[in-house]
Amino acid sequence: MMRWDTEDWHTAGEPFRIVEGVETHGATVAERRVYAQQHGPDAIRRFLCLEPRGHDDMYGGFITPPDDEGADLGVLFWHKDGFSTACGHGTMALGAWAVRHGLVPAPDDGEALVTIDVPSGRVQARVLRTAGRTTAVVFRNVASRVLATAIPLSTSAGDVEVDLVFGGAVYATLSASSVGFEVTPEHTTELIRLGREIKWALDEHPAAQLADDRLSGVYGTILFDDLGRSDSGLWQRNVTVFADGEVDRSPCGSGTAARVALLAHTGALGDDEILTHDSIIGTRFTARVVEHTSDGVIPEVTGQAHRVGFCSFELDEGDPLADGFSLR
Repeated sequence: MMRWDTEDWHTAGEPFRIVEGVETHGATVAERRVYAQQHGPDAIRRFLCLEPRGHDDMYGGFITPPDDEGADLGVLFWHKDGFSTACGHGTMALGAWAVRHGLVPAPDDGEALVTIDVPSGRVQARVLRTAGRTTAVVFRNVASRVLATAIPLSTSAGDVEVDLVFGGAVYATLSASSVGFEVTPEHTTELIRLGREIKWALDEHPAAQLADDRLSGVYGTILFDDLGRSDSGLWQRNVTVFADGEVDRSPCGSGTAARVALLAHTGALGDDEILTHDSIIGTRFTARVVEHTSDGVIPEVTGQAHRVGFCSFELDEGDPLADGFSLR
């Protein structure tokens, strides 16, 4: 009988299903991702992610050993279409999870640093604590950089210009107004359709092909609204449509890092300024540049993660839906 226990969290509304005990092979998390795509872990992903045990917008991760002793754990991020290279909201959830379970010691007042190896590199979650409670998690991403700007593209909503940015994964980004919409729930269906269209139109664009081919291709499309300025800097709202039509309920951690890299590149976001980044459901991350490197900028994204509950999933004898199903 197939049986898996999970601990479910959400970060700003975006689910994250944490699973331990899945066997993977490889010297690094990046190598383990390749193994998982081709072997048994992919069946476990489908079992836990897709209906009837999950849904088309489920997200999660398999805990793995880190690449070396410099990190506390490794993780393989997954969604309905496969295994992703980066996940900011998942990193935040894992930081809070590691502290809650004592994997990384944390003070009642102060902060704890959780270091995590992910397929795109080594990231950190700084878990902020007050009176024994986690009050925020700060996600420090890998170096993020602009790949190409103002790429002309003809879409079903008209001609647009799209930027490609790396924030641990490759994102296409453009204003929602350029395709005639706002980032609001009533426009979700059209935003999904356009997000998918743009992703696949640019997936093989030369700028989206990276030196490490495992990171190549467009992971998602970010459509944003510019809401002006706050006291601390810029204020924007976005929806990230990733994989093949999956909608991030949060402002998207690695997507926010990509937006910070682009805004810093254009000069719209200064080094001493904060990006206030809202999601399509009204939840919020804040983000800033903390370092400039030869590979781009190092963004930090701040949010909060909460535990939802525990689940135990079984494959009942004779159940024909071990692989799950998707209606999208």
